[in-house]
Amino acid sequence: METVIRQVKQQKILPLFYHSDATVCVEVAKALYTSGIRIIEFTNRGQFALENFEAIVAERNESMPDLALAAGTIRSANDARAFARAGADFLISPFFDASILAAAQELDKLWIPGCMTPTEIHNAEMAGCTFIKLFPGHVLGPSFVTTLKELFPNVEFMITGGVEPTKNGLESWFQSGASAVGIGSKLLPQKLLDSKDYRTIEKETRSLLQLLQTITK
Repeated sequence: METVIRQVKQQKILPLFYHSDATVCVEVAKALYTSGIRIIEFTNRGQFALENFEAIVAERNESMPDLALAAGTIRSANDARAFARAGADFLISPFFDASILAAAQELDKLWIPGCMTPTEIHNAEMAGCTFIKLFPGHVLGPSFVTTLKELFPNVEFMITGGVEPTKNGLESWFQSGASAVGIGSKLLPQKLLDSKDYRTIEKETRSLLQLLQTITK
């Protein structure tokens, strides 16, 4: 579990996406991998999420063995078990739920809950969660993270929701104390997925990783 957290913190960004076409999902994962990404979140947000995740796992096992895969938008203990069986390295939810935590512990998988309020963060920390997703980021803002770091010095935060993949946008989050950011449609817009423009995905992701190196030294 500590290894996965360290990977997320080292990469600084966690790309996340969903698409209904399994081939598109696999090709997006390959484009991200080619750009230098080594940890990805695939979100459980559609009818074909589980089977498409299984397709990504199969490709990962074949050609990307050092790629870690998260299953995101885990809404129940059953979701957790299904995606763990499918090959998820860790699990992410948009909220805190004790039953999902119990399932993750049973499965020996890292679970990252989503929180928004100090009460939710406190409850998650008391349950043993020290790496938490703050969601939705664009509603909370960087100054909120700065305040939270003072209240919860032993908790690390990944910001997800509305994170802009720009110098100013990223600097504001990391300067506030964020350990990582999750980026979905701002990096992987639906139009690029639908048009199967994997070259642009690879190019823009590589540029983003280079930008991160300059602002998080």
